[in-house]
Amino acid sequence: MSGMKRGEFITLLGGAAAWPFAARAQQATMPVIGFVNPGSPDAPLVAGFRKGLNEAGYVESQNVTVEYYWLEGKYDRLPSVMTDLVRRRVGVIATPGSNPAALAAKAATTTIPIVFGVGADPVKLDLVTSLARPGSNATGINLFVADMSAKRLGLLHDLVPKATRIAVLVNPDNTSTAEAARRDMPEAARALGVTIEVLNASTSREIEAAFAVLVRNRADALFVAADGFLNSRRVQFATLATRHGVPSAYSQRAVVEAGGLMSYGTDNLDVLRQVGVYTGQILKGAKPADLPVLQSTKFEFVINLQTARALGLEVPPQLLASADEVIE
Repeated sequence: MSGMKRGEFITLLGGAAAWPFAARAQQATMPVIGFVNPGSPDAPLVAGFRKGLNEAGYVESQNVTVEYYWLEGKYDRLPSVMTDLVRRRVGVIATPGSNPAALAAKAATTTIPIVFGVGADPVKLDLVTSLARPGSNATGINLFVADMSAKRLGLLHDLVPKATRIAVLVNPDNTSTAEAARRDMPEAARALGVTIEVLNASTSREIEAAFAVLVRNRADALFVAADGFLNSRRVQFATLATRHGVPSAYSQRAVVEAGGLMSYGTDNLDVLRQVGVYTGQILKGAKPADLPVLQSTKFEFVINLQTARALGLEVPPQLLASADEVIE
C-alpha cells in the first residue's frame, strides 16, 4: 500500500518539477520582437502595435514575446540597444515612428528583419533601395513629415491669423527630422508671410528653457516638429503652453487630447497597427525585401476647442468643419 503511495508521490513531484521547465522551454522557442521607441512608455502606441500583431495571428506572451525599449529621449542609447538585440538574434526589430531608431537598427544588422515607421523618404535615408521592392532586411511605413509640416504651419496660421512670429521647436538629436525642419520651414513661413525662430530641445529641461526663450522673444505661436521624444512629452507641452498662453501646433493628436491647441499629422495608431501587421507577417516567413514600403494615407486634423477658447481664439467655422475631430 505504502509503495503505491510513494509511487504517486514521485509522479506528482516529477509533474510539478517538469511543468515550469515545459513553460520555460515554450517561452524559449517563442519568437522575440525588439520594440524600440525614443519616447516615454505609451499605452496607445502599444495597443496599436498589438492590434496589428493580432491581425497577423500573434498574441503577445502566448506565441510571441515583445521586449519594449523606451529611451526617454536618450538617442545615444540606440547603438547599444541595437547591438544587444542583434547579439541575441531577436526575430524582428520594430522601430515605429523614429528615423534615428531605424538608422541605428540598419547600422547594427543586415540580416535581422527591421520594420520601421519613418518621417523621411526611406530611400534617401538608405534604408531601402526602392519603395516597391525594398531589397534589404528593412521595410515599413513612410509618414511624409515634410509635406505635413507646411500644411500644419498653414493650419496654425488659419487658427491664429494674427500670429506673425512663430517659434519652431526641433530635437537636434533627431538629426534627419531637425535638418528637414530647418530646411523646409523657412520657405513655408515665407509663403504665409510669417517669420520663424528655430529652437532646440532634447530633454524636458530644455523644453522648459525653450518656452522661456519664446516667451521672452514674444513669439505669437509655437510649432513643435515631429519627434518621438517631443511627442511623448505631451502633458508637459500642454501645461507650459496653457501657462504661458501660447497657441501650439503638434504632429500628434495625443498632445491635443492632453490640452494642446491643434495637431495635424498621420494617424499614429494606424501606423503602429501596420508596423504590427508587417512584423507578424515577417515572423510567419515573409521577407522584408519583398514587402513594399507602405505610404501612410490617414492624416488627422484635430482641434481642442476648450484650449482655443482659453486662448481667446475665434475658430473660423470652415476650419471647424475641416477638422477630423473637435475636442470640446
